[in-house]
Amino acid sequence: MKVSVFHTPELVPSEQIPDCAIVIDVLRATTTMATALAAGAEAVQAFSSIDELMRVSEQWPSDKRLRAGERGGSKVPGCDLGNSPLDCTAEVVQGRRLFISTTNGTRCLERVQGAGTVLAAALVNRSTVVQYLLEHQPETVWIAGSGWEGSFSLEDTVCAGAIIHSLISHFPHQADALDKLAANDEVIGAAALYTQWQNHLLELLQFASHGKRLLRLGCYADLEYCAQTDVLDILPFQKEPGLLIAHYGNG
Repeated sequence: MKVSVFHTPELVPSEQIPDCAIVIDVLRATTTMATALAAGAEAVQAFSSIDELMRVSEQWPSDKRLRAGERGGSKVPGCDLGNSPLDCTAEVVQGRRLFISTTNGTRCLERVQGAGTVLAAALVNRSTVVQYLLEHQPETVWIAGSGWEGSFSLEDTVCAGAIIHSLISHFPHQADALDKLAANDEVIGAAALYTQWQNHLLELLQFASHGKRLLRLGCYADLEYCAQTDVLDILPFQKEPGLLIAHYGNG
């Protein structure tokens, strides 16, 4: 297995596809996707365009759909939800399809949707992502951070590092595991960031530029939730381009 990390969708190569692509948007799209599926959502369907989300979701009965739209950290008018994982309770999402469009995460998902396998990862479901990789051993793995409007983000990079750190812990010879896994320098950097901050993830999220943006919007509870590690035994798994279903942590 060779792993590459790309900090933003714009940095993801367009001329190749990996065996497995992992999309990360800790604050907050992939955290929300995992939470919704864990709470019983039928599926999550992602769109880079709000207009397209509205058009496609209109074909579903109103009691079987939820529209989640976010731009700049705030809910899009006309949508049922914004992009807070805390809104995705079983009472709200059970049996419904979540149609979602966000500033960064859904755009990143669209960028890699042609990969052999596409997964959505966050800190909350890190262990299930790692379990999948260890069981299926894809030859090439791309971890794509969503960033913020084309810029590097601390929270997505530290999550990539968390995945790499956990993978390394399962190698029999950990001393040279990072060198064997890393296909680019960004893997080394992500692992180093997580090693430094693994016991202070909430603090790191508050340092992050998007974390500060969410704090200004009164979303501290979202940061607390998104900073948790390994609390959801579920994996958003792409069934068809843009459509994610629940893959549980049992293989």
